[in-house]
Amino acid sequence: MMLSLSLTLLLLGSQIPAAGVTIQIVDTTGLPVPGLTVTVDDCLPAPGTTTVSDGRGQATFPGLPVGGACRATVTGLAGMRPATTTFTVSADLPPVRVTVEPTFSEQVTVTESRGPQLVRETPAALGTISRETIAELKPTHPGQLLGQVAGVWVNTTGGEGHQTAIRQPLTTNPVYLYLEDGVPTRSTGFFNHNALYEVNVPAAAGIEVTKGPGSVLYGSDAIGGVVNVLTRSALETPAWNAEIEGGPYGWVRVLGGGNVRHGRHGLRVDANVTRTDGWRDATGYNRQSGTLRWDRAGRHDGLLKALVTFSRIDQQTAGSSSLQEHDYLTNPRRNLTPISRRDVAAFRASLDYTRVAGRTVWNVIPYMRYDSMGLLANWSLTYDPTDYTTANRSFGVLARGQRDLGARVSIAAGVDVDVSPGYRDEHVIVPTVDVTPDGARIFAAYTDGPTVYDYDVTYAGVSPYAQVDVSITPRLRAQAGVRLDMSHYTYDDHLETEPTARHQRPDDATRRFARATPKLGLTWALSERVSVFASYRDAFRAPSEGQLFRQGSARNTIDLAPVKATNVEGGVRLAHGLTWNVDASVYRMVKRDDILSFRDPISGATQAVNAGQTRHAGLEVSGAAQLHRAVRVSTAWSYARHRYVDWLVDPAAGLDYSGREMEVAPRTIGNAMLTLTPRDWLQVSVEESVLGAYYMDAANTERYDGHTLTNLRLRVRLHRAVQLHVRALNLANARYAESASYTVARGREFAPGMPRTIYATVGVDWK
Repeated sequence: MMLSLSLTLLLLGSQIPAAGVTIQIVDTTGLPVPGLTVTVDDCLPAPGTTTVSDGRGQATFPGLPVGGACRATVTGLAGMRPATTTFTVSADLPPVRVTVEPTFSEQVTVTESRGPQLVRETPAALGTISRETIAELKPTHPGQLLGQVAGVWVNTTGGEGHQTAIRQPLTTNPVYLYLEDGVPTRSTGFFNHNALYEVNVPAAAGIEVTKGPGSVLYGSDAIGGVVNVLTRSALETPAWNAEIEGGPYGWVRVLGGGNVRHGRHGLRVDANVTRTDGWRDATGYNRQSGTLRWDRAGRHDGLLKALVTFSRIDQQTAGSSSLQEHDYLTNPRRNLTPISRRDVAAFRASLDYTRVAGRTVWNVIPYMRYDSMGLLANWSLTYDPTDYTTANRSFGVLARGQRDLGARVSIAAGVDVDVSPGYRDEHVIVPTVDVTPDGARIFAAYTDGPTVYDYDVTYAGVSPYAQVDVSITPRLRAQAGVRLDMSHYTYDDHLETEPTARHQRPDDATRRFARATPKLGLTWALSERVSVFASYRDAFRAPSEGQLFRQGSARNTIDLAPVKATNVEGGVRLAHGLTWNVDASVYRMVKRDDILSFRDPISGATQAVNAGQTRHAGLEVSGAAQLHRAVRVSTAWSYARHRYVDWLVDPAAGLDYSGREMEVAPRTIGNAMLTLTPRDWLQVSVEESVLGAYYMDAANTERYDGHTLTNLRLRVRLHRAVQLHVRALNLANARYAESASYTVARGREFAPGMPRTIYATVGVDWK
């Protein structure tokens, strides 16, 4: 009887149509999680079928019975309960998403390898900022987020403008690379240190920071670090949100966004409208930003993403407009350069296609960009007052293939292509200076003068690269890679007037650069809780168009060579489930052929030459602990020394800074946060941000004492769908400087930081 029943069920089962189903595993930020075990049961006649998620976080199960009610269980995260979901099989079922919360030791990064990779198998120092952190902090400036990463300092120059310090002194130099979903936000030739104000950071799914060189996968720019802002998936559970925020000095911000999903298709939109009068005189700021993302998940082997983003910024920019010490202490709202301004437009579009063919994953991203900036700079009004516009378009493609060779060995290879035509149009201005009764000189107005730069320039680059990852033993993994960057500029000067002594111009020219950069890395999992890494990486930075062709009074700039860097580092990662984690790393980086300027003792002309060498070494530590269900602490701390090794500034005057510490390079940077959640509807956090002392000049004669800021944040859920956020930044109303400098001619000068400010946000979420 039993045998007959079994045969009957078997015959009936053979007539049931079958379909393939893909399980998509993502973390709480939407990143795919590879290497997890997925079991499907309940709808199968057997106890269950098991497979492992691939590099896209997907596990495919062919031949499931149509109409069957199945259960998928995800395991493989140490210290966590299995994640489970149920689904009904159909012929056109889109990928079934399972969201997991990886433990500290199972976090995923997509920046360092250009694809999903476990952090514990990444031989580099990383910092990650989750969507939850962004939502909790409600940043009014990117520095409030990036300060959570050990060794990172991002100051405020006005509005959302910034300078950055990652394993470097605070600088505007082109030593960082800024990405949006892995695509550079700007071309190498047209770097801008304010790149993050061109990205809708409050709407991001997360931010990843790779500290130190990233040139093997990303080429020029990535000496100090790589900052990758991730957009939110359109395939999330459909939901919408809107926020309105108010604060002092006319601050108003409206954020909104959400997504819809139909089958395998999803569409997401996010918007950001911000305005403020500015807390200092004549520092108003307006921005409008938008993100539109469309995702299409293939049935089993493909994923297509289209992304369009734009930002429009109109700013009365004091920048880091400095005040002498008396005004800094007694009248910090004063702005001596109210005529300065910045007008920015940025547009980016890309199409990201990923396809899995057996053990090979192909990815191709064609993109286009447009950037323009009109700038009347405040910092040069005393010695080189000009008003200029730069703009460029970019057309490019990022193509990559990765092959799994088995035995946890994979090889990846790709090529990046970028063509970016642009121009610069610059004319001098004649400022009108008003002298106040207390003797302050205020740049109150100006008239236009003659054009001093008018040229077209095209940057083009082709860069093939390859990387191999090998498991030497089950716990020891090695990584090696190399990249060849081949790029050139084509420069065409449109002016026929004679250059002036202050504004020299090169003749029409073509400049070519070629550079190979290698990297080596090891990761060793000592246990489930402890892993270590070590790496060696080279990096370089080709000169930007402004360094090459905006010659100024220098005798020669067109022959400048790339700045080069060599970095060695090692680190340890400790984790215990979701209870606590600690990451620590040490590094030593040497930059060679750095660009310095000095006056020729014979001709008196300024020279710009590749003659500088600097050394950067430090220790970075970060950690977090869930002390109690309602108590969480996190911290990030770094200690670094940045020195001039060879830095002969003026041979005639004997100005040699070799051996001295670099200016605006604090030895210590720290951040600590205590978060209390006594009730589900109530959360309070207290944050201490510490910036250590630093020298204000390269001669090391004057020091800024550093500062400590306290921030308080409160979140109250007023209703199931309504929340109130209140933030008090600089709670103690400390007087501090965003940057500080010293010159013999002007003495000690400070760019004052914002006093105590209180913001209130009301947010509504609905599904």
